[in-house]
Amino acid sequence: MSTLWMWLGFNLFVLVLLALDLGLLHRRDKEVGIREALLLSLGYFVLALIFGAGIMHFLGRGAGIEFFTGYLLEKSLSVDNIFVFVLIFSHFSVPSYYQHRVLFWGILGALVLRAALILTGATIIEAFHWVIYVFGSFLIFTGAKMLATINQKPDMEGNRLVRLIRRHFRVTEDYDGHKFFTRREGMLYLTPLMVVLILVEVTDVVFALDSIPAIFAITTDPFIVYTSNVFAILGLRALYFALVGVIHRFHYLKYGLSLVLMVVGAKMLINAAFGHVIPTEAALLVTALLIGGSILVSIVKTRRLPREAGAREPFHGWVPGSPTKSDTEEGHLPRTSGRKKREKRNP
Repeated sequence: MSTLWMWLGFNLFVLVLLALDLGLLHRRDKEVGIREALLLSLGYFVLALIFGAGIMHFLGRGAGIEFFTGYLLEKSLSVDNIFVFVLIFSHFSVPSYYQHRVLFWGILGALVLRAALILTGATIIEAFHWVIYVFGSFLIFTGAKMLATINQKPDMEGNRLVRLIRRHFRVTEDYDGHKFFTRREGMLYLTPLMVVLILVEVTDVVFALDSIPAIFAITTDPFIVYTSNVFAILGLRALYFALVGVIHRFHYLKYGLSLVLMVVGAKMLINAAFGHVIPTEAALLVTALLIGGSILVSIVKTRRLPREAGAREPFHGWVPGSPTKSDTEEGHLPRTSGRKKREKRNP
């Protein structure tokens, strides 16, 4: 059973990690290299393993298995976020040395929003048991929807959220260093970087509506749900920079993620109706097999793709607020402007 001190201690630990990340490791705008990203990803993964071992030692084997299952599930589902981040950054021509700052603030906001969603979800499930059936059905529906939209092309140019922002706020045409706001002629403007940050935040909230019910199918302990979510999100930035150059080779992973959502939703419904007949260990094994298998199929199927294939934006799927392109439209995703954006770097 988690205690107040465990919650306070964990959140303090997270704040220290974030302070080190932005304040020490990435004080200046720079492009994050693959080697650095891989080391950071490994570091966050090791921290998650150590924390999971601690959960298993202090809270019991069952809680430890739930944490590791939830972490694997959330980490796998977070890869879908990376596909969307690539689309957004490509469309807005965000310089690589500003992308880390956007992801940092985006993920910081995501931690707060997800904490609120998790605590709300746990409270609702405890008060109304029938909500479990809603969550389970929603996961199966979401998995099927993801499966149906895998090959759809999002119309980023017609994104409703971007149009809404531009309609109600002044937005500059070019970047002003890494600023989210800037003043011109005495008036406050949003920069395109702020528009990108809003899209990243909204994307995470929408995707959290899938991933959080999924982990509630594993456990209803708010501490386990929250900590596994946090560790998955903390490593998301590093994972993005580690995979951005090869993410086009993981197309079939989306099929695996879709099936995982449907399997987890089915587990939630069956256990809610007939008792705990499907153990957490089985969910962990099935998740690992589906994710590992889809990654293997992706690598084999795309082994002959040229290295420059990733630069041609071959990404499909669903982006919040973006309608779907028709098959007759141009295959390449348009950028915010045909003209090259000029940017002003801070001295």
